[in-house]
Amino acid sequence: MILEEFDSTKNEIINPSMLYGKIEHFPDNIVAVFSHQLFARLTEFFNGSIIAETHDVDGSWPVYEVTYKGKRIALTKGRLGAPACVGTFEDVLALGGKRIILLGNCGVLNKSIEDCGIIIPTKAIRDEGTSYHYAPASDMIRVNKHHTDLFKSICDEFGYSYTEGTTWTTDAFYRETPKKIASRKAMGAVCVEMECAAMQAMCDFRGVEFFQYLYAGDNLDHSAWEPRSVMGNIRLDYKEKIALLAFELAARLDDCIT
Repeated sequence: MILEEFDSTKNEIINPSMLYGKIEHFPDNIVAVFSHQLFARLTEFFNGSIIAETHDVDGSWPVYEVTYKGKRIALTKGRLGAPACVGTFEDVLALGGKRIILLGNCGVLNKSIEDCGIIIPTKAIRDEGTSYHYAPASDMIRVNKHHTDLFKSICDEFGYSYTEGTTWTTDAFYRETPKKIASRKAMGAVCVEMECAAMQAMCDFRGVEFFQYLYAGDNLDHSAWEPRSVMGNIRLDYKEKIALLAFELAARLDDCIT
């Protein structure tokens, strides 16, 4: 199969450094969220300043510098779906930065996970195409190889419960059929999203630290779809508080490396 033809060379015909140069004193830590409502809330809350922009056919994507507990952090928006998300972060990494902390929504495959509950992936099922350009073919990839223990301690400190488990990364959310859901649950998946496997593969390939956590949205572990808080404007105040955990992690990582 074509997806098994992994090429490990880094001598690409086009690479991000041809389009973007490094920015002096770019923050080491990059925090990103997918929800445009949540992103707007965070940029307003932090009153950050735009330090860079990336560009594609959909427009310009700003990168803000914000300060949290005295630490400089880059804040940007993740793009929906593995190809767009990975492409955007390839561009952002070309600007500088050493690690990515990504927060995203997901559907749950275990109805016991409460609405907006925090999920920390341990493995990702590679049911997408992008990761196969960054890592040899396999059904799964180990994710969150860095900083999981520190993040769990932050959750404990601030009183947030969490679930650890496998996530199912898919390219086609309109093709999450009952048969596929049953199969992925049998593989251990507790949730489904569209970027995690690809982002981990890209960061491994580029030698960049990556951490992603999720908050539960819709419930697929039911005879009928339960939207719950999948829409971005629902429980936005609570989602904003969950997002601040990413900045807490970034600030503590900054302390570790300075």
